Amino acid sequence: MTARVLIIAGSDSGGGAGIQADIKAVTMLGGHAMTAITAITAQNTLGVQGVHPVPTAMVLAQIDSVASDIGVDAIKIGMIGSAETAAAVAERLSQPDLAQAALVFDPVMIATSGSVLADDATIAAFKALLDRAMVATPNLPELDALGGEEAVLAHGCSLLIKGGHAEGETVTDRLLETGEGEVARWEAPRIDTPHSHGTGCTLASAIATGLAQGMPLEPAIARARDFVRLSLHDAPGLGQGHGPMGQQYVRNDGLFTGPALNQITLPASDYATSVAFYKQMGLKQIVDSPGAGGIGGYARFEAANGVTLSIHAGDGAAGGATTYLESGALDAWVAYLARRGVRFEQMPKDEEWGWREARLTDPAGNRLCLYQAAEYRRYPPWRI
Repeated sequence: MTARVLIIAGSDSGGGAGIQADIKAVTMLGGHAMTAITAITAQNTLGVQGVHPVPTAMVLAQIDSVASDIGVDAIKIGMIGSAETAAAVAERLSQPDLAQAALVFDPVMIATSGSVLADDATIAAFKALLDRAMVATPNLPELDALGGEEAVLAHGCSLLIKGGHAEGETVTDRLLETGEGEVARWEAPRIDTPHSHGTGCTLASAIATGLAQGMPLEPAIARARDFVRLSLHDAPGLGQGHGPMGQQYVRNDGLFTGPALNQITLPASDYATSVAFYKQMGLKQIVDSPGAGGIGGYARFEAANGVTLSIHAGDGAAGGATTYLESGALDAWVAYLARRGVRFEQMPKDEEWGWREARLTDPAGNRLCLYQAAEYRRYPPWRI
């Protein structure tokens, strides 16, 4: 069954954050997005010009409408609108028809532009939502406003601390559990872009989609982080300020448990001739490494749907073509296959180009590579 995700959040008229970002994330990851809109905003990339809260009774009516007919597997809460709505929603989500749905709570307080989206009374009312949540996803300023790590964990929910507001070139996100402390962390280079409006909304909705699809929390977070980072890379550059991300351009990017056929490497005898040919075919060249003295070389091209094709000239291409199958959980996938008799010439190994790869051949001798690369397939550090 298609994963059903209920989003309780505000509307962003500029389409960058809020309900609009949530729907994009859920849809691109294969879920069905339903909404209970808590507030209407007049908003663009420069800021929030106006906020009109939706009456609490209408928010509840939206929840009742979809829950009674379509059903709900997971819930994402973003901008809640008011203290009254926060308390009423928390009570409604604890009723039997929704009590089993996984709840991801993104405690939205301040927009990317700096506009305040929750007053002190509303923030105080967040406690009831934390009591109901499976995981809360605050950024560092929001975590401080909630009283810190221990204050959040005291509610019994998991805590994903987003590190985007910290200083430095590396962004670190940490997952904490009550009574256990930190159980996982993710580190990645900071993506330098002004077009980051909606990162928190997108992340929380992507996590909720994974939970709705039956994924455990940690893999759901890992996939959601990859989705956000690819969306940042794919931002269309709209507006004069903090522009929207490019959720709609994230395709075939290892966001599946596997296998996804999305990369083939072909041998080439003449680097320049092959590069010119594939450009003529309409593919976009994203890696250009011609080799020393015109001998050898490696180039990667991207198709309109995100699939990539590489050419490899020189000795390294002597073995012929290699077909690449990507998985977001490579080690688990390889272990599963190995237990069932599949023989690997190389077990999962981190390669210097940023991919983790396992290699084997099929019964006819064709070369296969099972790998995990996420953003480094379409967006390697040396991308043109």
